[in-house]
Amino acid sequence: MNWGAIALAFLVSLSLTPVVKWLAPRLGALDQPDARKIHTGVIPRLGGLAIFAGFIAGYLVGGEGEASFRGMLWGAALILLVGLADDIWALNPRWKLAGQVAAALIVMVMGVRVEFLTNPFNGLLFLGPLAIPVTLLWLVGVTNALNLVDGLDGLAGGTALIAAVTMSIIAWLQKEVAVSFLALILAASILGFLPYNFHPASIFMGDSGSMFLGFTLASLAVLGLTKTATVISLFVPVVILGLPILDTFLAIIRRLLNHRPIFQPDKGHLHHCLIAQGFSQRQAVFVIYLVNLILGASAILLTRLTTDQGMVILIFLTFLALWGGNKLGVTGYRFKPSKTRRNAFPS
Repeated sequence: MNWGAIALAFLVSLSLTPVVKWLAPRLGALDQPDARKIHTGVIPRLGGLAIFAGFIAGYLVGGEGEASFRGMLWGAALILLVGLADDIWALNPRWKLAGQVAAALIVMVMGVRVEFLTNPFNGLLFLGPLAIPVTLLWLVGVTNALNLVDGLDGLAGGTALIAAVTMSIIAWLQKEVAVSFLALILAASILGFLPYNFHPASIFMGDSGSMFLGFTLASLAVLGLTKTATVISLFVPVVILGLPILDTFLAIIRRLLNHRPIFQPDKGHLHHCLIAQGFSQRQAVFVIYLVNLILGASAILLTRLTTDQGMVILIFLTFLALWGGNKLGVTGYRFKPSKTRRNAFPS
């Protein structure tokens, strides 16, 4: 493990974030407050550029040169460019989706594909031609999932940091050393940005950051966590990224039930519901961090259990997630804000 490369990723991100903060207003990359957003001031939103720079610096020094890793970088670079364009010019959602699909096709051509699914009853299900649409759905889905949870200071960055560290641990346990190393580089890059992004944030990562992180995490999951021929290996990446995936799934259902376009933003996400319950921004973020840590620990545990034990854990987590989402109102039900929860966590 090249710890120098990991340290470099952190330092590059940490030092470049103030530069990007200075550059963003000059490019017009500013996040304006509106009725849907929590913040009330104008905030620069180009932080993803610093995170990407840190990741690239660590990657180049670390020297991971396999074709699939290079493909991931090319796809991530395209995702970053699409995000930068959206941060500056506010792209039409269809153009953003087209860019995400193009980036996914790049990494698939370079060998990043889900080749098989595990069959709980008998062996493996080799996907053949279906590998392309399955991988495409995973890459684009996770990219948008992390983008959609980027609604509070430090939320998307902390969620991605926990996911990256969890992936690194699991990849290390599965002897996927290169993937473990890349996940740690990504985590270090995020860690360099987060001091500027905690509430009250002085800069946002923007779509350039949230889409890059979601896409890279999804790619790393395919490269390192779905290679073993066990039933549970299929579910491990889903558990690691369970909160943004569930939040996105419920957002789609909620908008369809309300006859609204699925790309139209609303205030029904988990972080909005926590704020409505009386939590402050920091409190809501800490609650979601805690849930992400529990899911990360559960994902690591799944890799050490038998299939039967793992399935019991998965069923329990699914039930708990749906029950909790319903209680908080993420599914669309209304609730009364609770005044007693305001001081449950440090503000």
